[in-house]
Formats: sequence, structure tokens, C-alpha cells
Amino acid sequence: MRHLYLSLMPEALIASMLSPEEFGNYYAVGAERTTQGQAVFFEIDPEFRHPEIPVEEALARCMPHADGGPKRTVYASVYRVLERLPLSVLGTLYLVTKDGRTLGVERASGSGDDGTELHLYHELAPVRPLVVSRLGPEHFFSLLTRGPDTLLRLPAVSFVELRLGELAVDPKHGSVGDLPYDNIDHLRSCLEQVRSKEVALKVVDRLHPGSFSYRTLKNGLFVGNSRDGVAAYPLPPAPTLKENYYSWWKSANM
Repeated sequence: MRHLYLSLMPEALIASMLSPEEFGNYYAVGAERTTQGQAVFFEIDPEFRHPEIPVEEALARCMPHADGGPKRTVYASVYRVLERLPLSVLGTLYLVTKDGRTLGVERASGSGDDGTELHLYHELAPVRPLVVSRLGPEHFFSLLTRGPDTLLRLPAVSFVELRLGELAVDPKHGSVGDLPYDNIDHLRSCLEQVRSKEVALKVVDRLHPGSFSYRTLKNGLFVGNSRDGVAAYPLPPAPTLKENYYSWWKSANM
């Protein structure tokens, strides 16, 4: 069986003969298990086609090797992929730890929008800045993709919301607790600025690494485009993860 996967780290559309769990393990650690790196991807409806993405050719090349082994990856596109996929073709989201543990997350209704606190967002694709805002996820998405007053609109975007703890309500004096972020003083300053000024968001780190700690996820992952709106993929609560997905939970918290 041949699958289509949308990777967000980095952004790419990939054909593969591997199941989601096998693909996640391979994409994170490699065939020889000599590398380790977090992976985030969606399974895509295999019927998806787009005139500017050679999906048919990628699937045609996704054939077993001479020794009968499965073809692991055939890249169909690595450029402007997210904006060309309607939300209707996105299936299960998979979050993979750096040692290849895979967790499937399903789409949910609602955005978990909370307008009473400050927010920290890590954009994953097509750009990767770390941003603070006083806007909840749905309004943050709308500003990025549809905002009439912004000059830098994106045709599509995927991002995660990260925990701020006490800093979400008291950025100046709130306790950092177990937050693992670098340059906390700079983060506090950025949060203070979006709380007290007219700006709705402020970039904390424009060259932020693509990876992030799963234990810092607050509301899960959001993805959408200017045509279809936004979809939310919330991470299950920590007790559920610990009880039902212990190997993933343990790896994610290392």
C-alpha cells in the first residue's frame, strides 16, 4: 500500500510504502538508527492531486526495491506544499519523538481560543518564528492569513501553542516554573509589550529552530489556509497520555 504524508518539519509532500508508525520511526531515526530528530506529519488522502505537484509520478516511483523491501520515501514536493492542500485531505496528525515513538492525534471541533491570557506560538510551516500574542489561536490564525491591516499575510500556516504558565497572566513577575525556554527576560519583555501596546503580536525569535518540546504543548497543533479556515488537533491530557500512550509520553518528557 502506498501512502501520502505531509511533513511539517521540514515542509514536504512524501509518498511512502511505510505505515504511519513505520514512517514516523524511519523519518525520525533513519534506517540505521544513526540519527535522531523530531518529526511532525499528517497522513494525506491518497486521492489528493494538484496540477503543480507531481503526485502521480511520485506514487508511480513508490515501488518495492529489488530485494522486496518497501520504498520508504519519494518526495513529490518541498516547496509551497501546505498552501496547496485543502483541509479536507488532512487525516491523522502524527507527533514523533526523536527516538521514533509515534502518537496519532485526531482533528477536533473548536480552537481552544482563550482571549483572557497571553499566548506563545511556534510557527512550523511555511515560516518558523517564535511569536507572542494577546490573540487566541483562531484570531491569531486569522491575522496571519486574512488580516486586512497586515502587509505580511500567509496563504497557509501551521503552528503550535506552547505553555506560558504564570507568564500568561503576569509576564513581569510570574514564576517561570518548569518552562524550558531560553532568554526568559526577553520573553517577559515581549509579553509585556503585546499586553500594554497596540501591537497584536511580537516576534520573540525570528530564527527559531524547527523542533520544540512536546511537554510544552498547551493546545496542540493548528493548521489552515485562507480558503478553508483553521483546524485544531489537540494533544490529549497528560494523564491520558501517561496511562494509554506511556512509551510515547515517557520519550516526549525526556
